[in-house]
Amino acid sequence: MPNAVKGEVFITKTNDRNAGIRTLLSRFELGAFSGKRVALKANFNSADPFPASTHIETLRTLIKILKEANANEIILAERSGMGDTRSVLEKMGVFELSKKLGFKVMVLDESEEEDWVKLGGKGTHWKHGFYIARVFLEADKVVQTCCLKTHRFGGHFTLSLKNSVGLVANEVPNDTHSYMDELHTSPFQGQMIGEINNFYHADLVLMDGIRAFVNGGPDKGVEVEPDLLFASKDRVALDAVGIAVLRSYGKSDPTVMKGRIFELDQIQRAAMLEMGVKSASEIKLTPLDEGSFPVVEKLEHILQKEG
Repeated sequence: MPNAVKGEVFITKTNDRNAGIRTLLSRFELGAFSGKRVALKANFNSADPFPASTHIETLRTLIKILKEANANEIILAERSGMGDTRSVLEKMGVFELSKKLGFKVMVLDESEEEDWVKLGGKGTHWKHGFYIARVFLEADKVVQTCCLKTHRFGGHFTLSLKNSVGLVANEVPNDTHSYMDELHTSPFQGQMIGEINNFYHADLVLMDGIRAFVNGGPDKGVEVEPDLLFASKDRVALDAVGIAVLRSYGKSDPTVMKGRIFELDQIQRAAMLEMGVKSASEIKLTPLDEGSFPVVEKLEHILQKEG
């Protein structure tokens, strides 16, 4: 059966989300989702259109594929950082889609104390630890879909690693500490983002790079059209490849462009925690169509030179 290996990133060049995502996910053992409870993290930080937020067709196709794989239950859980989560999900059509396709939506801002699990603390840059939504720890399978973009407010880029911030609580009942205030005011923000990812497992990550922000973000910015879709089990490898794509345009955020990719805080910390590959040389780029072969060649050159 086809299945991804550590460090492998599948790439297809297309603007057809349905066909492209199906091509990518055919390389994973989808039978493993049969009868399972699946927690899904998308990118609905705000109600701004793609690439600020997950494209509704990406979500639709992903849900359909999981349904076709006979997943027993699919729960999309989300916390928005820019706006009220329920309002964001309503504006982006998520609740309407959930009724049509039959998946659950969990608004994490409305969760009870028992819906969170406190982790971190010692050995991390989080002074008080942090809370992760219990659904991502107790689900049989975890799937994430992220966008390809820079982030002008901190962290500098928001790919799969930073997308995980949306499954961490800002505040929880009976706890007055603001965990997002701590994150966004800390000089160790990149390391803290990497550390979040060390506390939950992802079985499949889909990155929608059909369009991307190479500057600005996460809600608006300088937009380009790579026409690329990516999938991997390895968040470190996937984000390193995403950075290579952003760098390929030569006009990305200066912090994203500067230095070696594996020295960027988020990636360096995640690699140090052995969450995926430890260096660019361990990444395996697998093109899945004729159009992606020259893309892979270009990205391999960037990763070799700047990884």
